Amino acid sequence: MSGAVELAGALDGAAALPRRNGELVFAEPWESSAFGMAVALCEAGVYEWDEFRRLLIDEIAAWERAGTGDWSYYERWLASLQRLLVDADLVEPAEIEARTAQVAAEDAHEHDPAHGDEHQHHHH
Repeated sequence: MSGAVELAGALDGAAALPRRNGELVFAEPWESSAFGMAVALCEAGVYEWDEFRRLLIDEIAAWERAGTGDWSYYERWLASLQRLLVDADLVEPAEIEARTAQVAAEDAHEHDPAHGDEHQHHHH
């Protein structure tokens, strides 16, 4: 995980990762998946971290300009990752939308008390 720590440390200012007591904070399971995915793709040489950081800062600025919707750091994170992968011709926009919808649906599903804590064991 040392790569992840280094990469996380490279994000500062508006793009800084949400932390509590120095530890990364993920409010939802999908957020840590999104973080892990971005780090893994970068470590695989798919893109430069600086490139991702630039898009993330861009996405955050765009959200601030729009002044609408609830703030979610990881929604901006995901939007940046999507743009990066589409720009790199690695995935089709439709494919990403389908995947994002699937993750969102799983997330909604996880908040259903009937499912208990079993989702903790699923790794996407």
